[in-house]
Amino acid sequence: MRKVCQFKPYIDPDDIMSLAESFDENWITEGPKSKEFTEKICKIAGTKYGVLAPNGTLALYLALKALGIGNGDKVIVPNFTFIASANAVEMVGAKPLFVDIDINNLQIDIEKCHDLLGQRPKAIMPVPLYGLTPDLNKIKNFAEQNNLLMIEDSAQALGVEWKGKPCGSFGDAACFSFFADKTITTGEGGFVATNNEELYNKLLFLRNQGRKNRGSFVHPEIGYNFRMTDMQTSLGLNQLEKFEEIKSKKIKIFEKYCSLLDSAQGVKILKPEKNITSFIPFRVILLTEKKEAKELMDYMGAFGIESRSAFFPLHKQPCFKTMSMTQFFHFNEFEVEASLKNSIDAYDRAICLPSYASLEEKDIKYVCETVKSFYNINNR
Repeated sequence: MRKVCQFKPYIDPDDIMSLAESFDENWITEGPKSKEFTEKICKIAGTKYGVLAPNGTLALYLALKALGIGNGDKVIVPNFTFIASANAVEMVGAKPLFVDIDINNLQIDIEKCHDLLGQRPKAIMPVPLYGLTPDLNKIKNFAEQNNLLMIEDSAQALGVEWKGKPCGSFGDAACFSFFADKTITTGEGGFVATNNEELYNKLLFLRNQGRKNRGSFVHPEIGYNFRMTDMQTSLGLNQLEKFEEIKSKKIKIFEKYCSLLDSAQGVKILKPEKNITSFIPFRVILLTEKKEAKELMDYMGAFGIESRSAFFPLHKQPCFKTMSMTQFFHFNEFEVEASLKNSIDAYDRAICLPSYASLEEKDIKYVCETVKSFYNINNR
């Protein structure tokens, strides 16, 4: 049977060589390659400062911890996102407050955030998803007007811009991920970006066992080992050399999907609005008109096509059941579902189609033909 996988990292022989060459250096832990990689990511993110982290989740933890968010605090988090956003809030002892999304772009609905102010949140965490982004200017204004800290979970948004300004440069801090499915990868890896020098210095201590520089055995503060290695950042630097190439390939794949499915019945591709001035399609999202995402994914799977569901709403996650009951204690079940209906709807309707830089045009056509055949057979 023909197979089309959901994702493949864009790794070539030069990437493999960069890893091999890293063993010839004096540093295989964090060293000069990590410093160079940090500087280049800061430039893309539009920030003065940045620190590496082992992964995107721990980058969020570092940012929250350095900003003083902890026990008893509350953080507004979109109900439709990967669970790591909320898990990081839990890790510092705070509680996420789940807010619904705008069904038109699957991003956090800032208007609905006003309804949560009565619960006295300390921060807000917008999460740009799928290469798109919410109105970060509006969110920044909301945060400033209500004395909230703003942490951007930009795990999927490296290089994405809102009105010419990079994701990562709007909030008090922003976090990125270099996991295998991200636009560039270091296997695992994360990053905290900021323009706040005081926050940057706190991050340096937190990630390095409570000291600013390695080699010293005097530790003024409590800290942790949240470093990366030059092996990883050697790969990252080589990936950055292909960053524009990867972006271009992913945009062409997105445009090909659009050209083949724009006239299709029953579905549409999620597209960026004009204010997203640098669009990098992290995923190609197919939205079904009816709530039939699972049925369509099963159908594609029968033809060897791997797809992925959208995010399961956080308030429905078994691990957050008790916490959700606390947030919505004054609501009945119908009212809870109504307040988060777009998140539920998105899960029932959205599908992540195969999309990676090396995906071939013949495979895109095969995916689109399969989607169309599903609707033709079922007379939808």
